[in-house]
Amino acid sequence: MARTGAGGAGRTAGRSGSGTAGGSRRAGARRPEVRLPPLEPYGGGGLEPDGDYDGLEFGPEDFAGQDGAGARFMDCALNGCALDETRLHHARILDSVLTGIRGVGTDLAESTLRDVELVDARLGGVQLHGSVLERVVVRGGKIDYLNLRKARLKDVVFEGCVLVEPDFGGARLERVEFVDCVLKGVDFGAATLTDVDLRGVASLEIARGVDRLRGAVISTGQLLDLAPVLAAELGIRVEN
Repeated sequence: MARTGAGGAGRTAGRSGSGTAGGSRRAGARRPEVRLPPLEPYGGGGLEPDGDYDGLEFGPEDFAGQDGAGARFMDCALNGCALDETRLHHARILDSVLTGIRGVGTDLAESTLRDVELVDARLGGVQLHGSVLERVVVRGGKIDYLNLRKARLKDVVFEGCVLVEPDFGGARLERVEFVDCVLKGVDFGAATLTDVDLRGVASLEIARGVDRLRGAVISTGQLLDLAPVLAAELGIRVEN
């Protein structure tokens, strides 16, 4: 397991499109620009499979155990909603802001999140495997055991959040940035990384997939911290 601490990490805020070693340029993540229209209050009644929710504001609602598989949320605001064991498989969340949502075992597998802001979430065991995330910002909060296996992430920013044992196994990450956040026990096994910026990770702990870091940019301090595990991966013996 490879770890790097706060002393080896730089800060990436405002560095989209900055240069890499040798003067080459890398592409920075495009952040969403969500501008919600005037919203109507959600009328209650619970989620429905394949439901269509457009221009609604969801106050602190308890959706625990409900089935909203295949639902579409467009131009919506979800504030303080409970999503314990909520089924949202194949859901589409578009041009929306989710603030203070919480839950364990939320099923968002094979869903689409596009132009979404996820703010101060408290989630555990959320299933996003096989999902598509495009122009998404995850800001603040803590997510334990985030399952993003075989997901596709493009223009995604993780900012000021804590991710405990996130699983990116087999995922494709393109223009993904980690800013002032903590990654504990991250799994990059079989993942493909393109223009992924890890320099802003305050604490980086790689459980698997250090060999998949091709296509990522890290800081000098992180490189030094990762040197032993990189040497082991390459079969290099280091002796005094």
